[in-house]
Amino acid sequence: MRDITHNPHADAHGLCASDFELLQRARQGDTAAFHELVDRHAEGLYRLACALTGQSAEAEDVMQETLLGAFQRMGSFRGRSSVKTWLVSILNRQAARRHRTRLRRPAVRLETLSREPAEQRSLDARLDVTEALGRLSPEHRQVLVLREMEGMTYAEIAEVLGVPLGTVESRLFRARQELKTHLADYLP
Repeated sequence: MRDITHNPHADAHGLCASDFELLQRARQGDTAAFHELVDRHAEGLYRLACALTGQSAEAEDVMQETLLGAFQRMGSFRGRSSVKTWLVSILNRQAARRHRTRLRRPAVRLETLSREPAEQRSLDARLDVTEALGRLSPEHRQVLVLREMEGMTYAEIAEVLGVPLGTVESRLFRARQELKTHLADYLP
């Protein structure tokens, strides 16, 4: 009988391989190791892509470009950061590139006539937050999403964006102030 709990990336003690170990195996041609690495980080990367782009279809494109870029550049990873930080850096660059090149399209508001009033207010608030994030400059949106939604430290954000720590702090302060202005109706 086959052991369904067997993990091909576990070591002799049954411990799961680290991200770095999986990347090393992927570099040697182990595609299953790369897929395991993608599986570990896909949900968080997709969430980040959605927050940065504001659109699920755009986020899916950014994800595809990120994973392709990671696969093509895995040989250039030097281990100076975590694999997650490296992946977030690639995603961030892809989202910024797409933002610079895409045409502006008017925002479409979803009509939900059958929803209850409280549910409608909640949906409106989420749409307003998404719209407010979309109004921020890409630099402000990036730091806010990385800090508040992804929980990254200031040092990790500085590494991902390739900017000094002080720049992260000032951008984050300005982003929060700008977001408060856009969401003034929801604040006491």
